[in-house]
Amino acid sequence: MTGPVLVGLRGVGKSYGSVEVLRDINLDIHHGEVVVVLGPSGSGKSTLCRCINRLERVDAGTITLDGRPLPAEGRELARLRADVGMVFQSFNLFAHRSVLENVLLGPMRVRGLSRREAEPTARRLLDRVGVADQADKLPAELSGGQQQRVAIARALAMGPKLVLFDEPTSALDPEMVHEVLDVMTTLAREGTTMVVVTHEMGFARRAAHRVVFMSEGRIAEEGTPEEFFDHTATDRARDFLSKVLQH
Repeated sequence: MTGPVLVGLRGVGKSYGSVEVLRDINLDIHHGEVVVVLGPSGSGKSTLCRCINRLERVDAGTITLDGRPLPAEGRELARLRADVGMVFQSFNLFAHRSVLENVLLGPMRVRGLSRREAEPTARRLLDRVGVADQADKLPAELSGGQQQRVAIARALAMGPKLVLFDEPTSALDPEMVHEVLDVMTTLAREGTTMVVVTHEMGFARRAAHRVVFMSEGRIAEEGTPEEFFDHTATDRARDFLSKVLQH
């Protein structure tokens, strides 16, 4: 069961030059909810994620976190990024730092914890995502799947209210995809609030409370996984599913 609204988007629009990437987006994300965002390439899915944690400014409308508008800059923005974790498709780990140091960095620099305070949690999270034995290695010594699990641990180390996943498996070899999705499925079951942009339909069916389908910068359809996959309401979504479910 999900709780009260954590993130609220009202009339959100975003353009790059003359190209409208997001158009009049209205969406609530509730505490404890897993929202999976689907749609064809270029439909605005990743931009939606980047606007929620203010990596991109919106051109129209408002986004609130726990009822408060997203801050524009400064210390408040750093706090927002701590409260809204993000896992990218390309891992974005610091290559010259060990796995453990990658996870420690945020809690020490942003949350102001000492290493002694932060390290037990960091090691517990690495264990939780199945890479505790890799703590002293550099990212380049790990597989892609292991690196992405470290990135998930790094996001969780901040104690975020929400974790955004932007196509977290699209850069992985097929055999590594399931190990990352397994970790994400466990997080979903444990009540982590998540917004997941993905092409993994099995994960959407299994882990989502709600599926949001985007097309041409708009939310074209949304509903439970059963509603979306078994009783698709729009031609655009039917066309999308007919293509992705054939493979």
